[in-house]
Amino acid sequence: MGVRLGAAPVTLRVVAALDSFKGSLDSVAAGEAVRAGVLAADPTASVRVVAVADGGEGTLDALAAALPSTSVPVATVDALGRPRTAAYLLLPDGTAAVEAARTIGLGLLDTVDSSVPPTASSTGLGEHLAHALAGGSGRVLVGLGGSACTDGGTGMLRALGADITSATANPLWGFSALDPTTLPDLSRVVVLCDVTNPLLGSSGAARVFGPQKGATPDQVEHLEDRMTQWAAALAGTGRQVAAHPGAGAAGGIGAALLVCGAALVPGFDEVAHVSGLDRAVADADLVLTGEGSVDAQTAMGKAPAGVARLARSAGALVVGLGGRVERPSLDVFDAVFSIHGRPRPLVEALDPAVAATELSATAAEVVRLVVAARANLG
Repeated sequence: MGVRLGAAPVTLRVVAALDSFKGSLDSVAAGEAVRAGVLAADPTASVRVVAVADGGEGTLDALAAALPSTSVPVATVDALGRPRTAAYLLLPDGTAAVEAARTIGLGLLDTVDSSVPPTASSTGLGEHLAHALAGGSGRVLVGLGGSACTDGGTGMLRALGADITSATANPLWGFSALDPTTLPDLSRVVVLCDVTNPLLGSSGAARVFGPQKGATPDQVEHLEDRMTQWAAALAGTGRQVAAHPGAGAAGGIGAALLVCGAALVPGFDEVAHVSGLDRAVADADLVLTGEGSVDAQTAMGKAPAGVARLARSAGALVVGLGGRVERPSLDVFDAVFSIHGRPRPLVEALDPAVAATELSATAAEVVRLVVAARANLG
């Protein structure tokens, strides 16, 4: 692997790039906890904290932590049509960034049950996107992770001026027709996506994401039927997007954006480039990453796996930290550690003060081990 441990410079160069510990610490707070632990173990170490995200919740925070930016609040609605104020981010080069989780996020709902699928829509994201398109002069980044709707992007497109015939709150639920000549031009939009699901089928939007958003088995089948009609309507534009990887993202919003000319890219890679993570790990000796649960899903395009990939290609030692660690450890890391020193009830483990303290302590233990190894190898 070419890990830089022997014949090393005096100063240990460390990058802390952690995803959020959901329900406990955001990416920046987790990184700062690790910084404290590293410096407690080695006060001479050089530590850089870089916020990470993959297009889901925390994407705007990661960009704001990396670059001078302006937060622009706009009036919109959530997935159930309730008034909501949400901000988009305006970056120095004129790029605007929108996070679906801030407008139509699943976490914004009080209850997730069978009442959600027929009523939840992406209308609020469309309103949010319209403001960002008007406010920025360059690209518009749209992070899709964490949405509450399975509407194929019909609500979003309606909010952007598309003529879609439907009489239901979720326009897909009662969809009957689309006038393709009314679709907006979204060629300035870059979609940040961390999944590769197509629009239809066993790995599509309805069958994979519908149950996560409250859909019963019967509702899933209804959504799949409507999504099939929606896919046919989109194909009528001359663009075949239903099978495109990521078309099923955010309940099918990916397909709606693609058919309007948007580009779809891996969310982690784009955020890593904009935030400077790829440059930060280039000279690092040790990279500490992780998230609340390090498990089989971590390797499936999630941010810590992306950090590990960059770090290992740069020759750094990469260690994963998690509140919960599924064994055996994933081979994307050189080592993985659970941060908790003893079993804890979930409510205690999620306490931000507890999580931060344990992250610091575990980071300190890792650094003491690395320092000792460097001394022996030197």
